[in-house]
Amino acid sequence: MGKTTKYILITVGVVIVLLVIGKMTGLLGGQSKTQVATEKVAVRDIVETVTASGKIKPHLEVKISAEVSGEIVELPVREGDVVKKGQLLCKIRPDALKSAFERNVASYNTQKASVGNSKQLLAQAQATYDNQASIYKRDQTLFDNKVLTAAEFDAAKASYEGAKAGLEAAKQNVIGSNYGLAQSSASVQEAQADLDKTSIFSPIDGVISKLSVEKGDRVLGTIQFAGTDIMTVSDLSKMDVNVDVNENDINRIELGDSSNIDVDAFVDKKFTGAVSEIGSSANVVGTNADQVTNFTVKVRINPESYMALLNKTATNPSPFRPGLTATVDIRTNHVRGITVPIQSVTTREDKKAAKPGDASSDDDKQVKMSTVVKEYVFVYNAGKLKQVLVTTGIQDDSYIQVLTGLKNGDEVVSAPYSAISKTLSDGMLVEKVDKSKLFDKPADN
Repeated sequence: MGKTTKYILITVGVVIVLLVIGKMTGLLGGQSKTQVATEKVAVRDIVETVTASGKIKPHLEVKISAEVSGEIVELPVREGDVVKKGQLLCKIRPDALKSAFERNVASYNTQKASVGNSKQLLAQAQATYDNQASIYKRDQTLFDNKVLTAAEFDAAKASYEGAKAGLEAAKQNVIGSNYGLAQSSASVQEAQADLDKTSIFSPIDGVISKLSVEKGDRVLGTIQFAGTDIMTVSDLSKMDVNVDVNENDINRIELGDSSNIDVDAFVDKKFTGAVSEIGSSANVVGTNADQVTNFTVKVRINPESYMALLNKTATNPSPFRPGLTATVDIRTNHVRGITVPIQSVTTREDKKAAKPGDASSDDDKQVKMSTVVKEYVFVYNAGKLKQVLVTTGIQDDSYIQVLTGLKNGDEVVSAPYSAISKTLSDGMLVEKVDKSKLFDKPADN
């Protein structure tokens, strides 16, 4: 063999080796494998939640307003004070109402005396009637025996009828006087009630959460309309978070659903609660084009979750102030089953032949296709993917329940999501790497 032939054979061998290496590494004549991260299918607890934001409010809150007009002469409480039921909160100058009360009492006493006088007149009329009735009866006998003349008998009869009418008038006078007395009594009670309204007492045990007036201010009170707002008394022993839940989620919430509560004013503190009330009427916000329909849901904060925050020397039963902003995660469902990461589930369009239409266009001559979107995961096995059809259930922030298609222990692709949602396919060869390597930044040159 000549040297030239030997060199040619060596060169050809080197080229063949390089081609083989290039094919194996993907540097020559092929494509590099897609790198993916995987995770094992496992049985986990899935808690489905509805998240909403709102304001903290006392479960019981009473607005105190004036029922009578006048100047505030006593204001023994300040905002933030703890008060008991029946404690004096405010006093309005009673002078004018006190005079009206005394005037009505005097009128009542006058009417009471009038009733006594009418009763005496009734007794007098009764005596007169009895006397005239006796005379009339005696004269009737004498007239029948022809002892009295007709004129004398007519005079006796007229006196009797007059006494009878006088008696009836006296009775009606007593009745009228009693009605007048009742009217005067009602006026006294009304004047007494107005006088009592000058002193305002706490209707509940609570805290003065808002004070709108100062001593010396004048307030207006009317019967037809609400008077001047004076203060608000709140029962802080029971606190609610009032949140707005979208109409798409409201049917998932039930009374008693447990909740996790984050209050902006208490960083890194977690509180618990339960749904205590679900609104029946919708709150519609926005214009016709951008309307948002929400329902108010009240979540009662569990006192045990904030007991550690209470100052032992403080009389305030709650660390929360009305109006604080809070975010609530309401647990609406809980299951234990086979789960995969949320990003492992993707959708693909499945086109199926549909019945041709009845129209007379040229399109009817072709078989029309209908698109059905289905859910899939990619199962990893020895560097190769298998596209598996699945049905899913509820999900939380990280995992989703898989009802059919997978078994415990299967290994599914969990990252990157861009590849899962677009490029991965059934039977594709991939390279499994650690998830952290997928998101490493390339080194600077």
